[in-house]
Amino acid sequence: MTTLLPQDFHPVVQRWWASRFAEPADAQLEGWSAIRRGEHTLIAAPTGSGKTLAAFLTAIDHLLREAKEQGGLPDEVRVIYVSPLKALSADIHKNLAEPRREIRALAPDVKITAAVRSGDTPQNERAAMLRTPPHILVTTPESLYLLLTAERSRAMLRTARVVIVDEIHAVVQSRRGAHLALSLERLDHVCGRPLQRIGLSATQKPIEEVARFLKDGAPCSIVDRGHQRRIDLAIEVPKSPLEAVMSGEVWQEIYERLIELIESHRTTLIMVNTRRLAERMAHQLSEKLGNEYVAAHHGSLAKEARLEAEMRLREGKLKVLVATASLELGIDIGHVDLVCQISSPHRIATLLQRVGRSGHTVRGVPKGRVFPLTRDDLIECAAMLRGVRDGELDRVAVPDAPLDVLAQQIVAETAAQEKWEEDALLCLVRRAFPYRDLEPSDFKDVVEMLSRGYATRNGRRGALIHYDSVERQLRARKGSRMSAILNGGAIPEVFDYRVLLEPEGHFLGTLNEDFAIESLPGDVFQLGNTSWRILRIGNGVVRVADAEGQPPSMPFWLGEAPARSDEMTAAVSRLRAGADALLPGPDVPRREGELGSAIDFLVGHYFLPAAAAEQIAAYLGEGKRALGAVPTTQTLVLERFFDESGGMQLVLHAPFGSRINRAWGLALRKKFCQGFNFELQAAATE
Repeated sequence: MTTLLPQDFHPVVQRWWASRFAEPADAQLEGWSAIRRGEHTLIAAPTGSGKTLAAFLTAIDHLLREAKEQGGLPDEVRVIYVSPLKALSADIHKNLAEPRREIRALAPDVKITAAVRSGDTPQNERAAMLRTPPHILVTTPESLYLLLTAERSRAMLRTARVVIVDEIHAVVQSRRGAHLALSLERLDHVCGRPLQRIGLSATQKPIEEVARFLKDGAPCSIVDRGHQRRIDLAIEVPKSPLEAVMSGEVWQEIYERLIELIESHRTTLIMVNTRRLAERMAHQLSEKLGNEYVAAHHGSLAKEARLEAEMRLREGKLKVLVATASLELGIDIGHVDLVCQISSPHRIATLLQRVGRSGHTVRGVPKGRVFPLTRDDLIECAAMLRGVRDGELDRVAVPDAPLDVLAQQIVAETAAQEKWEEDALLCLVRRAFPYRDLEPSDFKDVVEMLSRGYATRNGRRGALIHYDSVERQLRARKGSRMSAILNGGAIPEVFDYRVLLEPEGHFLGTLNEDFAIESLPGDVFQLGNTSWRILRIGNGVVRVADAEGQPPSMPFWLGEAPARSDEMTAAVSRLRAGADALLPGPDVPRREGELGSAIDFLVGHYFLPAAAAEQIAAYLGEGKRALGAVPTTQTLVLERFFDESGGMQLVLHAPFGSRINRAWGLALRKKFCQGFNFELQAAATE
């Protein structure tokens, strides 16, 4: 294979590539071919295979050619890059700076500009962007919606030609995806022509549906190089057996093993599922390794704290960074040797994304170690690693026409344009894949709700648009544009308290409202791996001073944890059923070595260490003797017992995952309340 770019790239771009890289990857060559033909393109390739460069290089080549032909580039937006994370947007902007600078060194008469617009962008940079639009605009789905709604920024987008949607799998299966799909159709309308769309992802299934989400009703070239690559992945279990909850002794064994791994690797990334656990692990590891070698990274930290942690890791100053999903997607955090996942992330795609942070190059080998925290967690982790080996992937389910998102976008679009014909707006909405089958009657109901508002004793209030039912036209009401801008997006609103450092007033991050209200002046808590002492609390602000290393309490945050995917639920059930077939029956007398067949099955089929296989076999074996069967998706077990106070407890053993179990629990609770005429409580787990 040639080490050069295809010959249709500009010689300057070819020289730059030859000075930086070896031969292009297959995904890059196929992607460039489709993009240069002007087709909508979806590139699916493993993490670290150069997808982002595949999308950007053609755009840079077009800008370079135009600048050479016309003696410079006008200050107009040509490329819009959309990523689901603010941190990823900032990272891409930073990574674009180097190739732009190096290409300018090869062609001094060409200047290609780029800017990032997200929730973290300061006001002065936003204003500068409107005065002098960049050629490449890097943004998030929510900020794109705001740019399309505000008057001056909407005009700035009219010259765009290409829109790149990175990590498309991260938004497709949520209401954020439906929101983005409508924003992309609004962008086409603003530009007066369909923009070329390029989608990038490492983990997507079924890929044909993701391609239709990217651009429904038009041909879309799919470059599918799969999601699998060589990967070094294994489960780590402590010497002491796992229980239903973690004991302090087992935690210490896990920390000791983590420190062994950290000391034997240059840089380690520890991924956790909650912000509270990120802070707790960072605190414990700091006491053992030194505060200067450990940092925490999560969404409740100030932007400056997150960027500093990323920079220190990139420069090799950190030995370990403890992070949540805030570092899950393709952010360049430098060379990471090892990723440790604490507890199951509940989705195969999430595990692949997280472990893919290590060996993040075309030829690198990702290395990951998974630390289960409970016995059920161990079973799920074992099933997940088997799924990774078999090349399985979670199926994405695109939400079908969420009407709350539709209402928001209707208000925004009518506010941004003087008037809209009802049929024309419906046509625009139905071009978005999640709304392809939207019934005109449902659309009309949403429009009428927005135009009529709600009834109060003093008349109707809250109408956001004017609807002329005779002419069938929609117009904005006074203040509707501001309502759309202030209430945009599909990310759940959570009221958090801002944490400010006294006396400087520096913003440190946010705390959950409940934690802040329950705290008192003088309390010490941890945020960003630093102890802070509370001075006073009020008006949504917690004012703090440096606690100078005093032992802190760990804050908590409330949020929606991701539920286990259907594919993972099926994999867990297969493991349970496979072990069940080899375990002795509930009435068979106990004998030595009775678990041997099940242990051999788990070691042979799930590639588990013997200690992990023995724990799973013992746990399922004891459960089978107590319950009479091993619960699977095909075999449900009802268990009734009385607690110490004499209250009756009913447990339904159903390994369907928390998404189904929570809904089922609520339905059963309601049925029991109606049937027995008294209140009872219900709880659900995976």
